[in-house]
Amino acid sequence: MQATAQYPVVQRYAKCIEVSKRVRWDIDRDVIRNRPFDYSKKFLPDGLSKVALLPFLNDAERRLFSQVQGRTYANMFGLVERFIGAKISEVSRDHWLGDQTAFEALVRFTDEELKHQELFRRLEQMAAEDMPDGYAFLPRANEVAIAVLGKSTWAVLALTCHIELFTQTHYQESIEPDAELCALWKDVFLHHWREESQHAILDELEWMREDAKLSAKQRDQGVSDLIELVAAVDGILQLQAKSDAHYFLRACGRTFGADGAISVRDAFLAAYRWQYIASGVQNARFRQVLGALLNERQLERIGAAVAPIFA
Repeated sequence: MQATAQYPVVQRYAKCIEVSKRVRWDIDRDVIRNRPFDYSKKFLPDGLSKVALLPFLNDAERRLFSQVQGRTYANMFGLVERFIGAKISEVSRDHWLGDQTAFEALVRFTDEELKHQELFRRLEQMAAEDMPDGYAFLPRANEVAIAVLGKSTWAVLALTCHIELFTQTHYQESIEPDAELCALWKDVFLHHWREESQHAILDELEWMREDAKLSAKQRDQGVSDLIELVAAVDGILQLQAKSDAHYFLRACGRTFGADGAISVRDAFLAAYRWQYIASGVQNARFRQVLGALLNERQLERIGAAVAPIFA
């Protein structure tokens, strides 16, 4: 939905408000509804968990593999929404005494991100009660947020748009079609998707608005900052993949040998790199917007930076 003479930017903000009001949900009334997780089901679909990389797992181990990743998936969204909410609240300042429709849309965005953080904290509490002891989500949300928010607004909005868009892709192409997932888990990400759909539009609008302010030199710096942010995300993924692999191997209750343990660790990292980096970089809408904002040299810099992750 691009801005045109028939559908100007102000109407895009207004449409986000309209849809936000229509899909608004409550954590207990609409999502959790006094239900526990169903541990006889997967949490993440095979296309996201990359469980096919581990053909030696039995059915119970395949489920556990998806459940460990699902637990981290929820925690990762709680992590990124900490800095997303803060950044959107910050950029809303430009609309305080101006476009009140845009201001309202961003206030609603921020409010929804705070609700999502609460939801993901609740999910972690529920998982901690029923899953084997020993799981640890290692990144510290506030420390990560401080580091991210220290980068240029252009880069933070680019990363945010990337995240919101891969959220859409994950739900529509992988989570929603899989009939073998835990029903509560699917409902969590159905409702999350419904609100994030508006967030992706607002991310794009604010990113393009920020880009219009920049000089060529400032845009170059934004690209450098984005590359550094992606590298930092990959560092987090490597850390968490190692931790989750260790937890999974202990929780399985059998040994896989040195080669098997390495394969498990590598599969966690491959899955996380796909989920949080590659699936967003390959998103058609993200590539379209990025291509419209950057020149060929800048796009080549980003391509070179992510190539080792794709490999």
